[in-house]
Amino acid sequence: MDSYSYNGKLHDRSGIVQELIEGLPSVGHVVHVPGPLAGERQVGWRDVLAWTDAVSGEAELRFERMPFAHPLWIVYSSGTTGLPKAIVHSHGGIVLTHLKTMTLQHDLRPGDRLLFLGSTGWIVWNLQVGALLTGAAIVLYDGNPAWPDSKAIWQFLDDQGITLFGCGAAFLTNCMKDGLRPKDFVALKQLRSINSTGSPLPVEAYRWVYDAVKSDLWLASISGGTDIASGFVACSPILPVHAGEIQCRELGVAAFALNEAGEAVIDEVGELVIIKPMPSMPVFFWNDKDNARYLESYFDHYPGLWRHGDWIRFSPRGSCQIYGRSDTTINRFGIRIGTAEIYRVVEEIPEIRDSLVVDLEYLGRESFMPLFVVLQPGQKLDGELKARIASEIRTHGSARHVPSDIFQVDEIPRTLSGKKMELPVRKLLLGSPPGKVASPDSMANPASFDYFVKFAEALNLAGSQRSE
Repeated sequence: MDSYSYNGKLHDRSGIVQELIEGLPSVGHVVHVPGPLAGERQVGWRDVLAWTDAVSGEAELRFERMPFAHPLWIVYSSGTTGLPKAIVHSHGGIVLTHLKTMTLQHDLRPGDRLLFLGSTGWIVWNLQVGALLTGAAIVLYDGNPAWPDSKAIWQFLDDQGITLFGCGAAFLTNCMKDGLRPKDFVALKQLRSINSTGSPLPVEAYRWVYDAVKSDLWLASISGGTDIASGFVACSPILPVHAGEIQCRELGVAAFALNEAGEAVIDEVGELVIIKPMPSMPVFFWNDKDNARYLESYFDHYPGLWRHGDWIRFSPRGSCQIYGRSDTTINRFGIRIGTAEIYRVVEEIPEIRDSLVVDLEYLGRESFMPLFVVLQPGQKLDGELKARIASEIRTHGSARHVPSDIFQVDEIPRTLSGKKMELPVRKLLLGSPPGKVASPDSMANPASFDYFVKFAEALNLAGSQRSE
C-alpha cells in the first residue's frame, strides 16, 4: 500500500515503501496495492488477481506437517516497559490457544461476526485471525473509529451486524466522557458482547455500556499480552459480570497473585505470576543469544515462574482486578498503591479526559510525583481544579499519594495497544535518553512524547542545579 487516508487526511507512504525495498535486497517481487494517492509502480494487485484466476485450475493447495514448536510469526511487545521485544510464537501453541480462547472464553460461534479495533501492531490483530478457527467471520475497520464523528463506528457495527466488538478500554471511556448514547441512534440487534482490554475498565464505564449502549449484552474486560498472544485472565459466558472486575482465569492458565514472600494470596494485591507452562508462551526472542533477555524478562524475579509485571487481586470467587504495572507501582513514604487506583479517582472528575502519574525517586533528593492530565475541550487547569484533584485523591486514596504538582498536556503517550507508557516516561524523567526508553514505531501517538522530552530536560536541569 503506497498511501492511506486517516482522519480525512491523505498520507503518502511511497517514499517509505521504496526505502524498505532498497533495504531488503532479498525481495524479488513487489505487489503494488494502490492507495488513494496511487501511482503506477511495481506489479499491480489487480494484475496478480487476474493471473491467479487464470491459473487457479492448475494450482493445488499444499500442506506440510510441521513440529508443534515450529516458529509461526514474530510479534513485538507493546513498549510499555521500554523498547519492544521481538517475540517468536509457535504454530501449535497459537492454533491450540486461539481455538480454546475464541470458542470457550469468548463464545464465538459459526456465523458470528467479530470486529476488534486495533492496528497490525497490536496482538488483537493476530487474535482476531484466530477467530476464523471457530467458523466465525472477521470484519476489519480501516481508519479512525471517531471520524468523521464519534457515531461512525457504532453505525458501522449496526450496519455490518457485528456480534462481538472488541476495543481498548480507553475507547469506551472516551465515548462515555463525550456523552455518547449509541442506543439512541442504532439498534445493534446482532451485538451480543463487547470485549474491553489494554487497560482496566472503570466501574462507571460498565454502567455506561449497559445504560447507553445495550442493556442485554455481555461486557467482558480481559487482560493478556503480546507475550502469549492471548489472555491470562478473561471472560466466560457462563459466569456473572461484576462491574470493575475480570470474570475469571483463562482455561489452562495457572495464574495467581503472589506476595513478596512468593506465596499465593486471595483478596490481596500481588504480582501476576503463571506457575505452569502455557502452550502459547514464546519459543524464543529473535536474536536473543542464549535466551538471555527471554529469561530476564519473565523468570528472574521468581525462578522458574513466569512473572508478567502486573499487579492483580483475585477474589474468593475467582474474579480479579488489574492494578497496573508492578514496575510502575507508587511506593511513597512506605505506602504502596497501583497507578490504576489513582486513575480511577482522577478520571472520574468530569473535566479530566485522561491522565498519567509517575513517581520519581531521586537519589539524594526529595521524591517528586507529577500528575499529567488531559482536559475536556474548553476546560482550564486552574488552582480550583488542581485543589479538587488533590482532594479527591486524598479522600479516595491516600494523602501520601497526592501529586507533587499537576500539569496539563494535550495527549498521554500510549502504545499501539492503548496502554499508558508509564515506565518509559518515568525512565525519561529520571534522565534516560529518549531513544533508549521508547520507539516511535511502538506508539499510537509519537508526537505526544515531545512534551515529556522537554519536561525531562527542564526537570533534570533544575535537579542538577539543586544538587550543586
